[in-house]
Amino acid sequence: MDAVTLRDGLLQLILLIISIGLHEFGHAWMADRRGDPLPRLQGRVTLNPFAHTDPIGTIALPAIMIFLSPGFGLIGWGKPVQISLPNPRTRRMDDIYITLAGPAMNLVLCFIFALIGGLGDFDPRSQRVIIDFLVGGIFLNAGLVVFNLIPIPPLDGSRLAVRLGLYSEESFQRLARWGFIILLVAVNLPFFRAGMWSAIRLLATPWLWLWDLLA
Repeated sequence: MDAVTLRDGLLQLILLIISIGLHEFGHAWMADRRGDPLPRLQGRVTLNPFAHTDPIGTIALPAIMIFLSPGFGLIGWGKPVQISLPNPRTRRMDDIYITLAGPAMNLVLCFIFALIGGLGDFDPRSQRVIIDFLVGGIFLNAGLVVFNLIPIPPLDGSRLAVRLGLYSEESFQRLARWGFIILLVAVNLPFFRAGMWSAIRLLATPWLWLWDLLA
């Protein structure tokens, strides 16, 4: 492995740690705002990405996929934010808001990367690494939004599907037994990956337009 490949892989891993960490922070912050004490008690209402890092899902497995290129699609996860939803009257909406807050944080990161890129006036010849990092951040976070809204457990989209009545809690529990295997197979199917990539490009495009507009 040459130095450039190692550098690019490390930057991709750093982006993933930051993006997954802030995704989980979004869940914790919204839960705290909705009156759920559990995330704060567990130290999850923090911008420190390592408070939300799962050693296997955020570091080890993505590192293997990035550096050893086993031929699988990149997949990873953070330490799930535990919630208690203590208010029965607002439980449904609390769960919806908390669930959406994770992908919303990834959209915020897309905006931040586009803002830095547009206002940074980076030289494409001498500062290509910075530009690639920022563009990579936009596409990675757009990808996390698209991926997490898939309605298969344990992804955020599955909780939304339950709360919106698309399937029952019992169906959710049954599907959850096989969710990880389904996702691992799906991300390596050509038609699934093509559809995902189209959705990611669509979501990333407005942020690249913003970059160009600010530049």
